[in-house]
Amino acid sequence: MRRSAALILVLMAMASVRTGFAATTYEVGESSRVFKPGHARNWRGAKTEALVTTIWYPANADGTLYEEPQVIGPLDGPLFLAGGAVLNAPIANSQVKFPVVMLSHGTGGSAMQLAWLGTVLARHGFIAVGVNHPGNNALESYTAEGFVLWWERATDISDALDALLLDPTFGPHVDEARIGAAGFSIGGYTVLELAGARTDQERFLKACETDPTLHKCVVPEMKGMGDPEQMLKKVRASSGESMARGGASYRDPRVRAVFAIAPGVGQAFDADGFREVTIPVAMVVGAADQIAPVATNAGRLLALMPNAHLTVLPDGVAHYTFLDTCTDAGKAKLGVYCGDAAGVDREKVHGTVSEMAVKFFDKNLR
Repeated sequence: MRRSAALILVLMAMASVRTGFAATTYEVGESSRVFKPGHARNWRGAKTEALVTTIWYPANADGTLYEEPQVIGPLDGPLFLAGGAVLNAPIANSQVKFPVVMLSHGTGGSAMQLAWLGTVLARHGFIAVGVNHPGNNALESYTAEGFVLWWERATDISDALDALLLDPTFGPHVDEARIGAAGFSIGGYTVLELAGARTDQERFLKACETDPTLHKCVVPEMKGMGDPEQMLKKVRASSGESMARGGASYRDPRVRAVFAIAPGVGQAFDADGFREVTIPVAMVVGAADQIAPVATNAGRLLALMPNAHLTVLPDGVAHYTFLDTCTDAGKAKLGVYCGDAAGVDREKVHGTVSEMAVKFFDKNLR
């Protein structure tokens, strides 16, 4: 097997979040921003015409700050655990600038669903910036455009990065030569676009029509959105300009490495779609993923990107294992999003993958 096309099978027990890491240097700060780009853009029918963003960042670990548990859901019955952080803490003063990792959530999710990764990146000296994608996030009602116009997600990340660089608090601390991106599910697709991949949506739609094994062309988050064909018809009528440029390049040259977790819509690419991808790419997926199965997604992408690296996690790791850890209330209410297979420890999986991400970005954002 060529080293440049390594398929790594992790066959040992999952390590905890601390295992193999460099010494913990920082407390984790957490803040939020509502970025409003000053130019016309496609908001995909979202009510909120802004990029609502969560930022995790290094804060001083001098004994003056104390992290508190963060959660998703009502405080009296939270559904997910979202790591520990000090809200609005001063950014660490141990160095002037830090590398940045932009984060893209999965279909219908939220930036906070990547808290398990963002907090670990911050603890190890990165500014991690999670963007809520308009029309396709859990903060407000979904839109058909939010589900169909995938490529617009890359513009969300680039516009949020523009705004971050202008932010009076964080901008002066960004090392502009050390910027990466990580994403989960359709967010994994998003970061591949930032790397230079080009989408062929018609190819994906034809694959959905002709191969019944690709039943996950309709994902659980689309429940209640109506017939997919009608959704597509509606979006073609409302967003012809965006549909026409779906196959364009959304490469952001500031992004120097990408880390894709359980990337989806693998059938939307062919070999020509990756000709412009020259930066380091790492992918990780669970062997039991039935939403973005390895064979038709990450495995297929590896064949099209021979210089990428793919890690397949065994022993029941599935798609939604990469969401934040569920509380008992979450397990009782949220079904598939919290229903890990017997023997799967979601926190240990998060520890393994966040360690991989830290090492990947440490190496490739030097």
